[in-house]
Amino acid sequence: MLNIIQKRIYTYIFSIGAVIVSIVAISVWGLNLSIDFKGGTLMEVQFSSTAPKAMQVTEALSPLALQSLTVQPTGENALFLRYLASDETKNEQVLEKLKDFDKDIKLLRTDFIGGSVSDQLKKQAIIGIILSIIGIAIYIAWAFRRVSGIVGSWEYGMGAIIALAHDIVVTVGVFSFLGKFYGIEVGVPFIAALLTILGYSVNDTIVVYDRVRENLLRSRKKEDFEIIVNRSINETLGRSFNTSFTVIITLLAITLFGGESIRYFALAILVGVTFGTYSSIYVASALLVTRYKMKMQR
Repeated sequence: MLNIIQKRIYTYIFSIGAVIVSIVAISVWGLNLSIDFKGGTLMEVQFSSTAPKAMQVTEALSPLALQSLTVQPTGENALFLRYLASDETKNEQVLEKLKDFDKDIKLLRTDFIGGSVSDQLKKQAIIGIILSIIGIAIYIAWAFRRVSGIVGSWEYGMGAIIALAHDIVVTVGVFSFLGKFYGIEVGVPFIAALLTILGYSVNDTIVVYDRVRENLLRSRKKEDFEIIVNRSINETLGRSFNTSFTVIITLLAITLFGGESIRYFALAILVGVTFGTYSSIYVASALLVTRYKMKMQR
C-alpha cells in the first residue's frame, strides 16, 4: 500500500504555490477576453462557389488589423467572421477585401454585440460558477450526513469546495499565462469548460469520499482516521487513474488535432481534469485528515 496521504505536506506546498502563482498571473495579466465579453461584430457571408479557407481569409484581412479575428466555415460556401471592431466603415472594408475572392459575395447578416450584453455575460458566468460550487457543497454535505467519525459531513463539503476552487484558479491562471504570451482568448466556451471541470472534479472526489465512508463504517473506530483515508485512496487509485487517463488522451487528441472552435475548450478541460484528479486525492482527501488532526489536538 502506498503512503499517499502521509506525504500531504509536500502536495500542500505544491498546491499553495500553484494557486499563488495563478492568482498573481490573473491579477497582473488578467484574461485575454474574446468578443463574447468585450463586444464586437459577427458577420456571415456566402460565396457563389466554394468558400476560401479560413487561413486565406485571415491573411487577406491582415492589413485591416482586426482584433480577435476568427473565421469559421458554416457550410460549403459560407463563412462566419468575428472581430472586435463594431463600426460600419470597418465592416465595409472587410466586405471589400472578401470581394477579392468572389465579386458576387453575399452578406447574409451582420450582428453587433454591445458592451452591456458583454457585461451581462460576465455576471451570468460568475454567478453560474458560484451557484454550482455552492450546490455541490450542499449536496455533498447532505449525501454524507450519516458519516461516522469526528469529521462532520459539512467538512467533507468544505474539502470538496477548496479542491474545486483550487482547480478553477489554476485553470484560469494557466489561461492567463497563455493569453499573455500566446494570445489565446477566452469566451463563453471557456465558462462551459470551467463548469465541466467542476462536475468532473467533484465526481472523482465523491468516489474517494464514499470509500472513506465505507471503510469508516467497517472499522468501527478501531483504526486511525489517517490510515483509513490512505487505504481508501489506494483502493480507488486505479479507478481514478484509468478513468482520468482515458479522458486526458481524448482531450489531448482534440487539443492537438481539433479545430479552432473547440481546441481551447478542450485544452481548458484537459488542464482542469488533470488538476481535478490530483486535487481529489491530494487536496480534498488530505484536508479531511488535516481537519481530523486539528480536532484531535483540541
